[in-house]
This record gives sequence, C-alpha cells and structure tokens, in this order.
Amino acid sequence: MSTKINLEHPRNQITTIIGRIYKRGMTTTSGGNISIIDSDGNIWVTPSAIDKGSLRPSDIVCVKKDGTIIGKHKPSSEFPFHKAIYQARPDIKSVIHAHPPALVSFSIVRKIPNTNIISQARHICGPIGYAKYRLPGSEDLGQVIADEFKKGFKAVIMENHGIVLGGSDLTDAFERFETLEFCARTILYGSQIGTPKYLSNDQIDAFEAQVPNSIPVMETAKHPSDEVEKRLEICDIVQRACQQGLMISSYGTVSMRWRDNDFLITPTGINRWDMHIDDIVQIKQGKREKDKTPSRATWIHQEIYKRNPKVNSIIMTQSPYLMAFGVTGTYINVRTIPESWIFLQDIPMVKYGDHFKTNNNSKIIEDSTTALIIENDSVIITGDKLLQTFDYLEVAEFSAKSIVLGASLGEMTPINDEQVEDLRKKFLS
Repeated sequence: MSTKINLEHPRNQITTIIGRIYKRGMTTTSGGNISIIDSDGNIWVTPSAIDKGSLRPSDIVCVKKDGTIIGKHKPSSEFPFHKAIYQARPDIKSVIHAHPPALVSFSIVRKIPNTNIISQARHICGPIGYAKYRLPGSEDLGQVIADEFKKGFKAVIMENHGIVLGGSDLTDAFERFETLEFCARTILYGSQIGTPKYLSNDQIDAFEAQVPNSIPVMETAKHPSDEVEKRLEICDIVQRACQQGLMISSYGTVSMRWRDNDFLITPTGINRWDMHIDDIVQIKQGKREKDKTPSRATWIHQEIYKRNPKVNSIIMTQSPYLMAFGVTGTYINVRTIPESWIFLQDIPMVKYGDHFKTNNNSKIIEDSTTALIIENDSVIITGDKLLQTFDYLEVAEFSAKSIVLGASLGEMTPINDEQVEDLRKKFLS
C-alpha cells in the first residue's frame, strides 16, 4: 500500500502509533516498543518502564549514531534488537515490537499464522519469520532476530514472547502489525466455531490483479458544501471504525450516495487511520475524479446504489468476529437478541471471487440486504444514513462476537419463530 511522505517528527509519529496500539488493546502499560531510524542514523525509541498509555513526544529517547543518549529516560530495554535489525536491513526504517494477544497465542504454541486467511494480508505482511527464544533485552536475542530479518522477512514471531515487525516507515510497519494481528484473531475466533479455510495464491493473485483505474476519468470535479459535508462524515466514520477495531489500516471502504446515483467513496492505497477529506473520491456519472484511485470495490457500490434507491450509504470492511464466520463458511444466525434480528434479519454469504465480477450477474448485488459476508474477504453493510449503517455494522459484529464467545458454553438457543413473528408485527409491519 502506498503511503504519504510523513513530515512529522519521529517523536510525534512514535507517540501516535504507540497510542493506537495501546488503546486497541494490543500492548500493555509496560509492554512493547517502537523505533524510527532517521536519515542521520540516529534511532528514536520509546523509553524503558514508562506508561505506554500516556507517552508524550518529550518522553521519546534519541540514541545518536555514536551511542550518545539524548532524553530524560533510558531507551527501551529491547533497544539492542532494534539496532540489530537496522544494521541487518538498511531498507528498514521503523520497527514495532509488542505483545498483542492473538499473535502471542501463536508464539506460545510455536506456530506462524497463515496470512492467506484474508485477501490482502499476504501482500501486506509478506512471509513470516520465526525467532527462537532468547533472554529479553540480550544481545543474543538481537542476533537471532536480525538473522531472521537478513532472510528477507519484515515480520518475525518471537518464540514465547510476541512479534517484531519492520517497515519502510512507521505507517508501513503499523499496517503490517495490525493486519497480522487481525489474521491471528480471525484464525483463533474462526477455530472456535468451525475450521478456517485459506485462499490459494492464485485466488490472491486474482484479487491483486484487479484494476480500479479502469473507471473513466472526469475532466473537472466540483465540491459544493453538501459534498464536502459527506466527505467529512465518511472520514469521521472511517476513523471511528479504526478506533473500535471494526476496520484496519489495510482494508475498508466507505461510500455515500451524493446526488442521484453519483456517490463519494474512499480510495485504495491510503492508510485508513490517516484518511483525509481530500483523499475521498467523487464518482459522477460513472467517472472518477482525476488523479485519484477509488476503492477496488467501486463497481459493487455503484451497482448497489443503482439497484437499491433506498440505500444511501455502504460500509465494506473486515471485523474480526464477523470474519470468523467468513473464513469458516459457518452460517451466522442473528436470532440472538431482538435488536440483532430487527436490524439484520439474515446475513447471507457468497463465495470468494464474486466480488471480482463486474457484470450484472454477481450474487453480491442480486438482492437488497442489510448485511452480507464475502468469504475470506469482507462484510458489506448497507443503510440509509451513514451513522445508521455504522450502527448496523456494530450490531452485526456484537452478534457475531456473542456467538463466538458462547460457543464454549454450549449450543446457541435462538429466538424462536413465534418470537420472531411478534418482532415482525411490532417493528417491521
């Protein structure tokens, strides 16, 4: 995924990303560390034994190329392996180490997650290395990790420890980190309700071969106040979805109908956490804004709007509990609580690959439905107002989570037909 040039100081970049990691529950107060190496060879790194939930830019430590330490704290105790990675791989400019629960689960059973579980992960994460256990903070640990990075890996499972990842910049490293943890969670949750199924390399190559640029380009685009307002709303929902773990850096598309069948949609190749109103792409009379690349799924959104005049917003995303059903092919019965059935009623599932079909026979757009799962790819939610559509997404994910967590307790007992009929009469008639 392409990234914008980040002109923020390394101190600010590090505190932003460690804040995201901590708030998303992917590290603890004391765990994890992040670093950036600058063009002068200086390494900026999180401090040792300082609360990760309240780090400020002034807390970040700079270890100069000559070894001089600048800052009011000691550098992370894991600094040796950060330094070793930079020495082994000059192309790596940022490193993230943390103990996210799902990836730690893999590290303690000494397995590597198969990233072919979702469509974009193989490309984002690349092959995954594996480093044998060594004493934390030791030069020996730095050596075994550096040896893995020398093999070309950008992500390495640390035996009985966690994960370490590198990137061309911090945004790239975080995208890899978040995507890999998502893969691990999806595999774990899917294993509780069924057997995870993986995509073949040929299927993923077909996904990567999609050409969103094939949409014709409009000469000029106008941005009246109502259009700008919708751009702001899209960016707000994307940010909210990222914060709540309903969308990750590397995947997620949001659109809103603007006028008639014209609409606004998120771009491809832009980190979802950092999306700005200028990134949003206007689609007017089947043409896209100049110099912008809309989502690969633009044609799906376009057909849904054409065929469903009551649909005015669409969210296409990957959320971990819904995708647990998507990667196992397990039917999700939303007769869990009244709200779930009233909002969703049914969540059909279609085979992976149907979202490649740009003809009118795609099963994805045959019927109007609130929610639909594409196997090993995404969930599509439709609605009127965008906030309403986001609410449907939350309800669907909460329902999926309840079913996955309840699987260990016993067989689910859904709302019965008589109760459903009562709901239908009261809320849908």
